[in-house]
Amino acid sequence: MRRALLLALSLLAVPAVQAAELHPFQASYTADWKQLPMSGSAERSLVKNDNGTWTLNFKASMMIASLSESSTFAFKNDSLIPQSYRFERGGLGKAKNINLDFDWTTNMVTGTYNKDPVKVTLLSGMLDKSTYQLALQRDVVAGKKSMSYQVVDEDGVDTYDFRVIGPEVVETKAGKVDAIKVERVRDPTLDQNQNKRITEMWFAKSWDGLLVKLRQVEKDGKEYNIMLQDGTVDGKAVKGS
Repeated sequence: MRRALLLALSLLAVPAVQAAELHPFQASYTADWKQLPMSGSAERSLVKNDNGTWTLNFKASMMIASLSESSTFAFKNDSLIPQSYRFERGGLGKAKNINLDFDWTTNMVTGTYNKDPVKVTLLSGMLDKSTYQLALQRDVVAGKKSMSYQVVDEDGVDTYDFRVIGPEVVETKAGKVDAIKVERVRDPTLDQNQNKRITEMWFAKSWDGLLVKLRQVEKDGKEYNIMLQDGTVDGKAVKGS
């Protein structure tokens, strides 16, 4: 349903190019599954916790399905440092649950994937499946044209590659937003069905690169879209032209 909708670095990683501060945000989206005669809603938010860490949340729901994803991370020396990752999907299709904890002292990720134990060795620059989206958002704002992230994906590590397509104006309920379109680059050595998958994202040129639109097409042709409805960044309402 959502495989891509967010390069955080470890304490030993090379800091990212940008030196922008993190700002809390909240955004609401309309969610549309093309093969189903109904729509839903989605929410994405970034909040700073009392202990100085940050939590990135994503939730999507419709009548027969729901999805929630949450990542807590530290932000130090311009680096995103994952601490924990939670994912839960229910309703439509097969249920899925992921619980991961990142221990940068022992350099291990431990947890469960659908009740099966997970143990992954942490290497410099690794992210979880939520914080990479925030890293991508920041890298696009910083002007990068191609990005690559090492992501702890369920019970292993995958490389997520992206490239900037160019500027586009996206019409949203918050107005017309000047955005930058980005697509995920699939590994050409994968089988043909895997390469049929499409992930496209549009990030606002302003508003800290807030996600404006997401389009995901799975290998079986099922398509999922979210579109910005309204939001705030650092307490200021997002407004297009």
